[in-house]
Amino acid sequence: MRFCPYAHRTRLVLQAKGIRHEVININLRNKPEWYFTKHPFGKIPVLENSKCQLIYESVIACEYLDDAYPGRKLYPCDSYERARQKMLLDLFYKVPHLTKECLIALRCGRECADLKLALRQEFCNLEEILGYQNTVFFGGDCISMIDYLFWPWFERLDVYGIADCVNHTPALRLWIAAMKQDPTVCALLIDKNIFLGFLNLYFQNNPDAFDHGLSC
Repeated sequence: MRFCPYAHRTRLVLQAKGIRHEVININLRNKPEWYFTKHPFGKIPVLENSKCQLIYESVIACEYLDDAYPGRKLYPCDSYERARQKMLLDLFYKVPHLTKECLIALRCGRECADLKLALRQEFCNLEEILGYQNTVFFGGDCISMIDYLFWPWFERLDVYGIADCVNHTPALRLWIAAMKQDPTVCALLIDKNIFLGFLNLYFQNNPDAFDHGLSC
């Protein structure tokens, strides 16, 4: 699904590694029956390779792609550095939930000051990591897997109306600016107006929301 941050992760890795693929979008509020034969719980994304083998859960799918296909390696070859990136990912686990809850609260006209405060604290933790490392990217001096795994939620901050949550984190803002210059990130950017149109339809429970912006 074009607007899902978890699917976005997998598409970033496919793009970064230059893997030829086909994307099949589904309506998440009216999932087709066949999709449950691909994932027993109907979650996204699901990868299906040329051997009809199925891989799901976004982080697992991304690691599989990096290991199974040639070309640019996104995870470090060094065992410690690879483990360190996975530890960083573990520190990120609250961010997806908090960004989603902030979006829902704002769209439903509810108070979200506490949610935004909690999100700012998570961003402060990430700011400290960048400061300690003294690098632009979370993986070091160049973009690697951990940066792509984090990115989808940061791309959505502006559209969700919570971009001010990074105002107090200068190193994190520099990282965001650097990520926006990456060819892989640029190739998958969704037009802000299309994204906002999707959100408007989604929160109106419009069944056409997931097709918004697609050419006929």
